[in-house]
Amino acid sequence: MKLEKLEPLTNEYLDSIGFTWHTDSDETSYISDEVVVISEKEANNYYEAVNELYDMFCEAGEHVVENDLFHDLNIPFNLVEVIKESWENDVHWHLYSRFDLAGGIDGKPIKLIEFNADTPTSLFETCIVQWALLKANGMDDASQFNNIYEALKDNFKRIITLDGEIEKFDEYYKELGWKILFSSISSSSEDINTTKLLQSIANEAGFNTDFEYIDQVQFNDEGIFKDDELFEFWFKLIPWEDIAIDENELALLLTEIIKEKKAIIFNPAYTLMFQSKGFMKVLWDLYPNHPLLLETSFEPLENKKQVEKRCFGREGANTKIINEDGSIDVQTSGDYEGHKAIYQEYVELPVDEKGNSYQAGVFFAFEGCGLGFRRGSKILDNMSKFVSHIIENK
Repeated sequence: MKLEKLEPLTNEYLDSIGFTWHTDSDETSYISDEVVVISEKEANNYYEAVNELYDMFCEAGEHVVENDLFHDLNIPFNLVEVIKESWENDVHWHLYSRFDLAGGIDGKPIKLIEFNADTPTSLFETCIVQWALLKANGMDDASQFNNIYEALKDNFKRIITLDGEIEKFDEYYKELGWKILFSSISSSSEDINTTKLLQSIANEAGFNTDFEYIDQVQFNDEGIFKDDELFEFWFKLIPWEDIAIDENELALLLTEIIKEKKAIIFNPAYTLMFQSKGFMKVLWDLYPNHPLLLETSFEPLENKKQVEKRCFGREGANTKIINEDGSIDVQTSGDYEGHKAIYQEYVELPVDEKGNSYQAGVFFAFEGCGLGFRRGSKILDNMSKFVSHIIENK
């Protein structure tokens, strides 16, 4: 694999653009000063792969809803109704998401690892930081598979136009004037600034918006409010499964709000189906041996090296890599032991000369729109680094 070293962005500069989580707990930089060099063809392959995968997710989502497979996916029972409601009405538009992929470089085939469909992280670094790194090094900012900002701006407009022409957004919005309230928890600068980045993009698209911390938002039978002002749209950077587990009353109230068409929530509740790693089993059942998929089961795979992980595990927690003979190669602990396990065929990630593994993350907003890499050990955890990329000879 080809890496190129660049002059890093200073912490002062990163602070100035709102990217305050640039230093890990061990005092090392979270943003690598190396970039992965890829070809135009490799960039296009990532784009084509996620577009195909998203179509497959939509087909499989219909299969889950029609056959009531929510329990199989470890979906909390108090969200099933709101998932169905959001799935059946096109106004519940999927704003953005991130596919995690193995391969795509070094001649390795692209394979889906999982789909972060509800509250994907790394948006700020993939959209803004890696672009700024190129600019700071005097490089052409077009030498990157990264049009996330524009893709998100267009996708915000589709909240109003849906599948229609986004050019008609201003005309439609003038009549509606519906507002978006953006919310995150108050204790995470990463969540706050990522949410405010999305708010800024929505403003640029032409929306009236506001921001409020989740614990200050008001919910009742009439809808979602800030300081008694009603908002027709609510964007929350809070995972749906956290609402289900920690806020049962709120989960039920949001179900009623959506059923009664009092508000529309982003990302929609149905994205929790896609977020569940159990969905990989549904995909394998519907598309067996598809070249973009890895064999996945709810039972250990026979005579195969495999990865055991939890349906709603995050950041590599509660993960085991199991050898063909059943012995454990490497494992991590965490807080997700209570979630259902899935078993996914093991695939080796591309590695550099130092033995670091690289996983591609491709953002999707109506179509594939941006690429970034995470670098770490065999199991990528919350100490993994973000690695930018450049497209050579572009």
